[in-house]
Amino acid sequence: MSASHQYCQMSDLTLKEMQQRLNQYVGQYKVGYFPPLSQVARLTEELGELAREVMAQYGEKPKKDTEAVGSIAEELTDLMISLVIFANSLEIDLAKQFDQNMEKFEKRDQTRFERTD
Repeated sequence: MSASHQYCQMSDLTLKEMQQRLNQYVGQYKVGYFPPLSQVARLTEELGELAREVMAQYGEKPKKDTEAVGSIAEELTDLMISLVIFANSLEIDLAKQFDQNMEKFEKRDQTRFERTD
């Protein structure tokens, strides 16, 4: 078991299950996956919506009275769904890639930051 699996649990839903569920969802429509550039635009749009919620709740620019109150959790999840759909369209196994990236981070950052222990 790699170090990343010792302390990282998403929930009862795994990345593989998320990828499968979203693949089934997209697969029910004739349009299928959008081209990569369109998906990057969608990710950017979702990131902008998340940024707006964070700015409203933690930044210097609160929302106007006419703007609906949003949810950071909802916007983060929208961003995650868009990211998983993008990965699916490029046939990227996110769980496998996550493990590879965590190994890289753990090695690279061993002495980079002061530890709590």
